[in-house]
Amino acid sequence: MRLLPYYSICMNRCNMKNALLLFVIVLFGLTATAQDKKLLSGKYSKEELKANLIPQAGWQPFPKLQDRESWSKADQEMMQAYLKQAETYLNYEWPHIPATKSLLIVRTGDRDEYQSMSFMKRRVLGTMLLAEIYENKGRFVDPIINGVWSICEESFWGVPAHLPGSPEYAGLMNVAEPFVDLFAAETGTYLAWVDYYLGEKLDAVSPQIRKRIYHETNNRLFKPLMSRPHFWMARGEDGRGPNNWNPWITSNWINTALLLERDDQKRADLVYRALHVLDEFLDPYPQDGGCDEGPSYWGAAAASLYDNISMLNLASNNAFGYVFQDEKIKNMGKFIYRAQISPAYFLNFADADPQPKMSATMIYRYGKDIKDVDMMRFGAYYREPENGQIDRFHFFRNFFSLFMQEEFRNAKAGLPLPKDVWLPDLQVMVARDQAGTTKGLYVAAKGGHNDESHNHNDIGNYVVYYDGQPLLIDVGRGTYTSRTFSKQGRYEIWNNCSDHHNTPTVNGKTQLPGHRYQASQVKYNQGRAFAEFSLDIAKAYPADAGINSWQRTVRLNRGKNVQVSDVISLSKAQAITQHLMTCYPAEVKKPGELLIYYKPKEGKARNFVVKYNPNQMQPTVEKVKLESKEDEGIRQKWGDTIYRINFNITQPKVSDKLNFEIVASK
Repeated sequence: MRLLPYYSICMNRCNMKNALLLFVIVLFGLTATAQDKKLLSGKYSKEELKANLIPQAGWQPFPKLQDRESWSKADQEMMQAYLKQAETYLNYEWPHIPATKSLLIVRTGDRDEYQSMSFMKRRVLGTMLLAEIYENKGRFVDPIINGVWSICEESFWGVPAHLPGSPEYAGLMNVAEPFVDLFAAETGTYLAWVDYYLGEKLDAVSPQIRKRIYHETNNRLFKPLMSRPHFWMARGEDGRGPNNWNPWITSNWINTALLLERDDQKRADLVYRALHVLDEFLDPYPQDGGCDEGPSYWGAAAASLYDNISMLNLASNNAFGYVFQDEKIKNMGKFIYRAQISPAYFLNFADADPQPKMSATMIYRYGKDIKDVDMMRFGAYYREPENGQIDRFHFFRNFFSLFMQEEFRNAKAGLPLPKDVWLPDLQVMVARDQAGTTKGLYVAAKGGHNDESHNHNDIGNYVVYYDGQPLLIDVGRGTYTSRTFSKQGRYEIWNNCSDHHNTPTVNGKTQLPGHRYQASQVKYNQGRAFAEFSLDIAKAYPADAGINSWQRTVRLNRGKNVQVSDVISLSKAQAITQHLMTCYPAEVKKPGELLIYYKPKEGKARNFVVKYNPNQMQPTVEKVKLESKEDEGIRQKWGDTIYRINFNITQPKVSDKLNFEIVASK
């Protein structure tokens, strides 16, 4: 999930003239290049799309409330769990969210107090809706009405972290100019499903309830989406494609429009424009399917694109089924298991979490639609017993899940754990000792550039795991605050910077953010006994770092060790420090050998040795202090266990070779 100040980003990237141009580009879909496929928007004209869409009055994506026979086929364990959870909410007091909660974003940088109240209201509403569908006794109708009314009276359906950073806003929403962020769009989905399932029951209480739902949704979502530029809709001035905001918001946009808009022409217009917006995400997406936001954001990026296609197929008698034959769409799905390290850990370059939650049923459905047996097995592996707790986001996935559980329970489960993965567009390599098992060594490394979505300055970074547990790590992200996505503050946060990754500091300089700070001469080669990744990281640093070339090679010798070799050429050699990040204590036992006391939560403790040239380097170990608001997220993921090992080059040279070997201690 990426949370950004909406207008502060849009208006920083473009002045009013450019914003108008951006709007024209998005609205009319005039950005096609020779490479743009327009896979979604190019298939049908507006008239053909309208003809393909099942009219709103007759569309039943899932059984109506009165169709009790069909609902008896939904998974009863899941429904009973939702009912049990909803009963704990029967006396829930729908809170008014004070203005001072919104103001926290500018006063202290805190975003969680407001968000926790907002997200909880929607979770309660969704759970009560599922319980009422199951029980169908009217017991939850009044509480649901209270929830609908409370949400409709909120000044902003989004969150303060997405408000413009300008003094004009200063932490409070301008209700005269609504715009659509992630959670405004999510809110539309919740209300649309309430309308779909409980419309008659709501009308029996008062016709004003459904009128209010449509009025607020139309003003807060449909009108802004059709008439105003939003930065997440299109590529930026620098040509970079939109991130997960695009398909995530659009999945809720399409969901809400299909369910709630009764005018079939307006409904088709909303969907038609949404398809053009989706292609702005899909066309520049790498052909290899690599998600530069990482596995924990994949669930709202490629997976949200899948959500869009799934909903469109339900609404059109599978008119978009052809999309699943596209190779890029297939690769986008496969990324989630290609980026897996072990059952608990996933590759977490940039802001990704090392232990993300898997949306198991969605993954299984995606694999089934692209006919990928490995992805289906992977999804089935993560199936969990229902506890009645719905996820905070992607509410519509619950309905798909309810009607597939019998198949899901009987599906073959397993983890592919591929031996080698090479994503040439993303410039990420993955290699392990053996396919299909976490036993032994695992290595991943990256090139790319320093303007990726959720970017960390980390060109040339690598990680090493053993038996599926971390050894040399990427720390990842901490708790999001107002600094996290601010232009000035992001790289004041230590874990976003290259000197807290497994990369060097050269002549006192670290890597800089921006697309021009990138890898070059990237190569990958692998065989039965090895996998090797090489790149030049010189361009990731500023010119005054004095780097002519810094050729890094990361090599896995299967079943033996990991070797990291740097061949450097500098215009000056004042100071060089190689950094390694780990989650275990470390110390030098004898010159040339630094011991890391590998003691994973799961698995056998043992020592690992980082071998180095003691005549060339002098290591020191420091425990990273976790003191800031952002550090709370680090503690949640790793505990208070982060260590940085600094190998200072004792006599820097303008031309040199720097080598490490990582091997299990005998």
